Amino acid sequence: MWLLVGLGNPGDKYKNNRHNIGFMAIDGIADGHGFPAFRAKFQGEMSEGRIDGEKVVLLKPRTYMNESGQSVGQAIKFYKIAPERVVVFHDELDLEPGKCKVKVGGGVAGHNGLKSIKAHLGTADFCRVRLGIGHPGDKNRVSGYVLSDFAKAEAVWLERLMPALAKNTALLLRKKSDDFMTRVAESVK
Repeated sequence: MWLLVGLGNPGDKYKNNRHNIGFMAIDGIADGHGFPAFRAKFQGEMSEGRIDGEKVVLLKPRTYMNESGQSVGQAIKFYKIAPERVVVFHDELDLEPGKCKVKVGGGVAGHNGLKSIKAHLGTADFCRVRLGIGHPGDKNRVSGYVLSDFAKAEAVWLERLMPALAKNTALLLRKKSDDFMTRVAESVK
């Protein structure tokens, strides 16, 4: 069993924010693989289904970004999922918009959602799908930038990225992250 988590903030106010690209990714995966409607569980919204024969739980924590670990920790404990079978989709300031990189373990680079997950799991040995949103150029503008909506011009790459993530999710589950990144990149060009 796998747990795929999208990070974001709950509510319509945040729906199209850059910080919510993780929620967008999970919604795209759910749509692309015919998952049932999300339901409330684990202080979030979850759905269960199959991808490439593997049982998968999709989770969107509703605890706000900084407390995402509470929701993730509850789901892992309930399903007895090992951290190495957890994949977290999140926004990444240090990547150009539309870029996608996969990382396992290591530091959390100041991302509060990842910090919370690491604290609740007791380890950073989970997979992160880093989804580039770009940087505003000044660290003092970061908070406002991540909590602002994507610009209309960004819709072009967003509309390509979400289906590409869904189409290639099975590669992540097979631990073929290089193939996953290559295929996503080819789709977003």
